[in-house]
Amino acid sequence: MRSEPVLRIERLVKRYGDKTAVDGLDLTAQPGITAVLGPNGAGKTTTVETCEGYRRPDSGTVRVLGLDPVADSARLRPRIGVMLQSGGVYSGARADEMLRHMAKLHAHPLDVDALIERLGLGGCGRTTYRRLSGGQQQRLALAMAVVGRPELVFLDEPTAGLDPQARRSTWDLVRELRSDGVSIVLTTHFMDEAEELADDVAVIDAGRVIAQGSPEELCRGGAENTLRFTGRPGLDLGSLLKALPDGAGTAEITPGTYRITGDVGPELLATVTSWCAQHGVMPSGISVERHTLEDVFLELTGKELRA
Repeated sequence: MRSEPVLRIERLVKRYGDKTAVDGLDLTAQPGITAVLGPNGAGKTTTVETCEGYRRPDSGTVRVLGLDPVADSARLRPRIGVMLQSGGVYSGARADEMLRHMAKLHAHPLDVDALIERLGLGGCGRTTYRRLSGGQQQRLALAMAVVGRPELVFLDEPTAGLDPQARRSTWDLVRELRSDGVSIVLTTHFMDEAEELADDVAVIDAGRVIAQGSPEELCRGGAENTLRFTGRPGLDLGSLLKALPDGAGTAEITPGTYRITGDVGPELLATVTSWCAQHGVMPSGISVERHTLEDVFLELTGKELRA
């Protein structure tokens, strides 16, 4: 039997003056990790802030753990954790005192010392927030969001500005939270992060959810696999397309980098290499890859995902 959703949004509308930021959005998040993706201005931040109770809907309904985040704020607040990009920390407060203060607000917090060690904050505990590096501020904001053992945590760009080691450590912590039964709504600009962590992905554009499913389901919605190779820039893709089987597609992703989609098998690979030989092209870096989440995102929105 499927569990009740941890988040349910129906026909959500939010306007700022004449601008409609969220336009009749529907979104359901089941227990686990849900990644919310979208280009800047798509409405994802407004949607998440409405779920957190920071913004009041103009119309529609939002239920978080079955509660209204505005009307039931006092009941909901102890059950959720929120990580803000701005940190939400007093600039003159020390890192350790802020984290220990947050822990005392909850009945069964995580071990603060272990969390500090896990996130690499051990050497900056007595440093004021404003003197921390951007990566340290990011890790402290994450620690403050999860220290109370919330049932649901909202993570806004949790690995932005982190070095590769800290990023992997953060991913491990997120997985452990999920294993402990914590559900997570994650907004991120990193496609690999969403593919690596998420059970479910929602793509938002123009204030609406335009696609939702597991990373595998979304990737199966496009080409089953993709042939990529490099060669000289400006190849005659029209000629190549005529040589390929019906249903194939070609694109020059960046100058000299090419993508072939369709039923990628031995016949298509042989056709591509034969065409290259006939046209004096020495292909390199030939690889067969599955359709990626980034491919899906770009096809759905036609936009690059920028930080």
